[in-house]
Formats: sequence, C-alpha cells, structure tokens
Amino acid sequence: MDTQSWLEGWLTQNGGVAGTVHRRDGDVLVLAASVRIPPPVIAATRVIPNGKGMAGLAWRHGAPIQTCNLKEDETGTVKPGARAVDAKAAIAIPVFDGDGAVRAVVGIAFLEEGELPADRVAALAEQAARLP
Repeated sequence: MDTQSWLEGWLTQNGGVAGTVHRRDGDVLVLAASVRIPPPVIAATRVIPNGKGMAGLAWRHGAPIQTCNLKEDETGTVKPGARAVDAKAAIAIPVFDGDGAVRAVVGIAFLEEGELPADRVAALAEQAARLP
C-alpha cells in the first residue's frame, strides 16, 4: 500500500475530512501525501521547518499536537485551509523509526470541535505507527 492510499484509509476509518503526511528530509518535513487539502494550502505547507506549524511542533516535541476551532483564528478570521474543509479540530501525530527519531508526521482534520480524549489519541498514534 502506498502512502496516499494509506492516508485515504486513515481518514475514512477515523472520520477525518482532510489529511496530510509529511516525511522527514534532513531538517525539514516534506509533504508526501494529502487528501482534500486545497492547492494553495498544499503549496504553503509542502515544506515545514522543525518547530513551525502543527506538524513541526509534533516533530520537535515527539508528541501529538492538537489544535481546536480551526475554522476561525483568534480574530474571527476564517483560515483558508479550514474554510475549504470546514474543519474544527485537527491533530498532528509523529511517527517514529526504529531508533526513536521522528521519521514522519501524520495530520488529520475533523468536523467535531474540542480536544480528543487520551485513548483516542493513543489509538490514532498506534495507527500512525503503521504508516508505509
């Protein structure tokens, strides 16, 4: 199974409305697959430096990073990517290689609003570990 097919299955299984896979390439995460992400957002997030954005933070901290209420920012402005998928919550989950380094980050956007419970985050992380 390729990365794109895996991501599409991941979204279907978990009720996501959009998703990405960023793979580590040296000091950056490079977009390897995306589902229902608008082209301008894809272009803007193709390369993510360590520590920038949700995927970068998940990479740097080696832990899932959640963001809620993606549809609007703190000023009430609708964010372009969120507007396209109407997402209200998202999570970025690191995927580790054999020596414990983060080799990729999987992102998934949801329609429901609010923090994900710890057991659901753990289940998502377990699924992410099987990224091809």
